[in-house]
Formats: sequence, structure tokens, C-alpha cells
Amino acid sequence: MADNKRRGEDAGDDRLHDEVVDDVADDDATDAEEPVSRGGGTATRSRAKAESADRPKTRSETDKVGLFGRIARFIREVVAELRKVIWPTRKELLTYTAVVVAFVAVMLTIVAGLDYAFAKGVLWVFGNPS
Repeated sequence: MADNKRRGEDAGDDRLHDEVVDDVADDDATDAEEPVSRGGGTATRSRAKAESADRPKTRSETDKVGLFGRIARFIREVVAELRKVIWPTRKELLTYTAVVVAFVAVMLTIVAGLDYAFAKGVLWVFGNPS
């Protein structure tokens, strides 16, 4: 009985929500006189294509770039990306290094302990040959 009442309340809430959505949709229909851009810039792309077709092509657009040109461009791009990197301060670098060294030491201790325990376990199960 309570479930039926609950479902009825939920259905009433949905109807109220639908009415609000319908009101918003009606407001959008009245603003139809104003131009709305929904194409994602397709007109701009076609205009850019038309402008690029009209102007004369430069050497870099018509000729293939040689091996050394590509290597030089790669190095310029690497330097540009490295300039964007936020480098840590000396204090941050020392902190990060200490955290990594401590983590590796803890993991090394755990692995060494497990290795020792399993070695002793295998010798106990299969017997000591000496």
C-alpha cells in the first residue's frame, strides 16, 4: 500500500518536471527569430578552405621537408613542450626523492622477508639435504 502511494508520488513529480521542461521548450520556440549557431563552426571551416585555396601556396606547403628540417622541427617542438613543464623546486624534488627511496626500501624489505620465509618453508617441507 505504501509502495503504491510512493509510486504515485514519483509519477506526480515526473509530471511536474515534464511541465517545467515543456515551459522551457516553449520559451525557446518564441526566440526562433534570433539566429542560433548550432553547426559547430562548419561555415568557418568552409570559408577558411576557400581563402586558403585563393592564396598562393608557400614552399612549405608544396615541397616535402627534408630529414634535417624534420629533426630541427622536432627539437623545436620538444623545447617548446619542456618550457610548458612546471619544474619542482629543490625542496619538492628532495621530498619526492625521499618518498620514492623510502617506498623502495619498504618494498625491498617485504620482498626479502617473503623470499626468506618461503625458502625456509620449502626446506622444511622437502627436508634439508645437508
